[in-house]
Amino acid sequence: MFKTIRRLILLLFLIFCAYHFYVIHRNVHRVLGYQEMVETTLAENDTDANVELVLAMIYTETKGGEDDVMQSSESSDGITNSIKDSKTSIQQGVTLLSENIELAKEAKVDSWTAVQAYNFGTAYIDYIAKHGGKNTIELAKAYSRDVVAPSLGNTSGETYFYHHPLALISGGQLYKNGGNIYYSREVRFNLYLIRIMSWF
Repeated sequence: MFKTIRRLILLLFLIFCAYHFYVIHRNVHRVLGYQEMVETTLAENDTDANVELVLAMIYTETKGGEDDVMQSSESSDGITNSIKDSKTSIQQGVTLLSENIELAKEAKVDSWTAVQAYNFGTAYIDYIAKHGGKNTIELAKAYSRDVVAPSLGNTSGETYFYHHPLALISGGQLYKNGGNIYYSREVRFNLYLIRIMSWF
């Protein structure tokens, strides 16, 4: 009886893993479909951003499944989802990322601060420059709590549970209206995920 139950549990676990592998594989290859567009956009810009990084950001933002693949509308005109085509989204996203990278260089902070600033806003670069020069979860959490969330109406420090494996390692809590404190960590993880899944 117990052997049958164990086998059933193992079978369900394998089905669960196979399904998630399929979903991740599909999403990665959908994102890889934007590679040529990203390469063209980067070639048109004087930037230290690279193809792998931009593709990882696309995966993090939308998994390539929305018109505004880099969720760059708000940085363009302040309105969410106003960009309706992937080319414009990538052009705007690369422009913002490139500006962040340059500002991070000038401020002598690490490059992942520039990536985190894509989610938090450019002012995060100055914040990190004044607090050690390296993006960390602790600094991102403080900035989210003290700057981003209050600026968008969360003055009480209200949090919610964020269901992402990388977030669970550090408590899994995000501040409401406070952006994603794990953003740069997710982008870095997704960069390696895309490399691995592109082999299959």
